[in-house]
Amino acid sequence: MKKIIAFLSIVGLFVACSPTVFVADKLAYKGYPIKQDAKKDPAVVAMLKPYSDSVNATMNGIIGTVASSLEKGTPNGSLGNFMTDAMLEAAAKQYHRNVDGAFVNTGGIRLNQINAGPITTGKIFELMPFDNLLVLQELTGAQLQVFLDHISTRGGWPVAGITFSIKNKKAVNIMIKGKPIDMSVKYTIVNSDYVANGGDDCVMLKALPQISNGSLMRDAFIDYVKEQTVAGKAIKANNEERVKKSE
Repeated sequence: MKKIIAFLSIVGLFVACSPTVFVADKLAYKGYPIKQDAKKDPAVVAMLKPYSDSVNATMNGIIGTVASSLEKGTPNGSLGNFMTDAMLEAAAKQYHRNVDGAFVNTGGIRLNQINAGPITTGKIFELMPFDNLLVLQELTGAQLQVFLDHISTRGGWPVAGITFSIKNKKAVNIMIKGKPIDMSVKYTIVNSDYVANGGDDCVMLKALPQISNGSLMRDAFIDYVKEQTVAGKAIKANNEERVKKSE
C-alpha cells in the first residue's frame, strides 16, 4: 500500500510540474499597408538611417557607362547578349577552364531595357533581383542537342559562345566557338542554378553534375561592367544574331 501511495505521489508531482500545453484554436491576421503618407516614427527612422544611407550609397553608385541602349529580345537582343557575354567571361575566369557556352532564360531577364548613360549597381539588381548562382555543367554533344532543341521550342534564349538556327522548333546548324557540334565531344556550359536544377522545364539538365563556387550571376554582371570601365570602355550594344530562325 505504501508503494502504491508513493507511486501515486510521484505521478502527481510529475503532472504538477509538467508545463501546460496550449493549442491554438484559430489564427487570424490583419494587413496594414505602408504608404508614403504613413506616419513615421522618428526613433525608428533615426535607428535605420545609417543602414539606409549605406544601402542607397551602394545602389546609387555608378559602376560604368552604357554606350547605347541595351534591349531585351527573343531570341536575340543586346541586353541578353551583354548578360551571356558577362557570364561566359566570369565562368572562364573563376573556374580556370574552357567554357563553351553561356545561357540565360528569357524569363529570368527582369528589365526590358537599360538606357544609354551611367549604369548603377542598383540597376543590375533590378535586372537580376534573384540570388541565382553561376553553375557549370558538362554535356555531351547529344545532351547539348536536347537542351538546344528545348530552347528552340521556347523561341530561343540569349546565348554566348554558341550559334544555331531554329527550324521546326529544333536546333540546327549548331556551331560551338566556330566549330560544328560533335555529338561525342563533351562541352562545358554555364547557366543559372535555376535552369541547371530543371527550371523552365529543363529536365534534361537536372540529373547532370554541377560545378559551383557560390558565385552569383548578378556579381558577374557587376564585375563585367567594372572591368570594362577600368579598361576605359563603355558597355556597347552587341546586336549580333546568335540564334536565327530558319524558314
